[in-house]
Amino acid sequence: MKTSFIWIGALVVGAVLGWLGLEWLDASMNFVATVYTRLFQLLAVPTIVLAVITTFSTFGSKGSGRIFGHTLTYTLLTTLAAASIGAVLYVLIAPGKLPLDSLVNATLTSDLAPQTSYIDHVVSIIPNNIVRPFIDGNVLSLLLLAFAIGFGLSKLPESENKTTVVRGLIGLQELLFLLIRGLIRTLPLGIVAFSAQLSAQVSTGVVADSIGKYVLVVLGGNVIQFFVVLPLFLLARGLNPIHVLSKMMPAVLMALFTKSSAATLPVTMDTAEKRLGVRQNISRFVLPICTTINMNGCAAFILVTSLFVMQQGGTPLTLSTILMWIIISVVSAIGNAGVPMGCFFLTLSLMSGIGAPVAVLGIILPIYTIIDMIETAENVWSDSCVAAMVDHDI
Repeated sequence: MKTSFIWIGALVVGAVLGWLGLEWLDASMNFVATVYTRLFQLLAVPTIVLAVITTFSTFGSKGSGRIFGHTLTYTLLTTLAAASIGAVLYVLIAPGKLPLDSLVNATLTSDLAPQTSYIDHVVSIIPNNIVRPFIDGNVLSLLLLAFAIGFGLSKLPESENKTTVVRGLIGLQELLFLLIRGLIRTLPLGIVAFSAQLSAQVSTGVVADSIGKYVLVVLGGNVIQFFVVLPLFLLARGLNPIHVLSKMMPAVLMALFTKSSAATLPVTMDTAEKRLGVRQNISRFVLPICTTINMNGCAAFILVTSLFVMQQGGTPLTLSTILMWIIISVVSAIGNAGVPMGCFFLTLSLMSGIGAPVAVLGIILPIYTIIDMIETAENVWSDSCVAAMVDHDI
């Protein structure tokens, strides 16, 4: 509880500093926020890899297959629910077409244009170099490598060499968590900087460029998923959603400001184990997987934004079209990396692939920072719910 009050206090202080509009102060806060984001990203990649390897090295024992089955089931159900809510809200609120001059004036700079098709994106996940995924920070490629190494270790016959390798990996993991806990102790300073960043963006009019009903659909869907659907999942499993959210609040707040569920993973795992009481073998198995494939907010964004962009291009939004894009959005979200603006670039690639007017995304871009923050917080909240439910079930 004391930690939550400190974090909330840091949030308020940062908001006030951002509203002051002092250029030197904004620059300082941007510097601090960037440092914290880079440090968590630095720790996130080895956290994911080591957690998956050490957990899958025991696959076939301690119920690992059952844990994975429950994790995948809850991930698909929550992600499908998020996309479906977005579709229902889109039909009910019915965003109209943008004025023609808005479409003409909206442009995306060349560095935002997708360089590859979605098929190429999927193929790029398959690593052809064991070092490259670490250099690029390609989470999905790293997961494939980690799965392969973990399963390989689980199939090796028991021997002194195997024991030495596993103990070495576990030792590295313990060292990593020691560094993470040290960084978390200084995190109130980072929260002040992240909050100041957001406050400065709002005060300079970033949010003022909203496009009404579209934003209402996106944010409305996130709010319903966050406060209604996910708590209902918890209640169905006999868990108190208020208790779970209060315990996981540090991770949710961290996700809100970093806009990266992958960068937040060290905090999510530490919070789940230390505050919520999720067993270590569950937390370190479920959360790295969820960080990569459990993208509730991303699925809703892809679905709603794709429908909106296609509508501007004159595509009739029939029931069959909407249902097809619900499936596409769920599959795409599962294949998306948990990094800032990941959903935006993925949607851009999908729309470019079907010849939709991607210039519409140039209108959405100025407010995407706010959308991305809320989506990421929802993603981490969903990850936390899945971990709590799996821990309860197993």
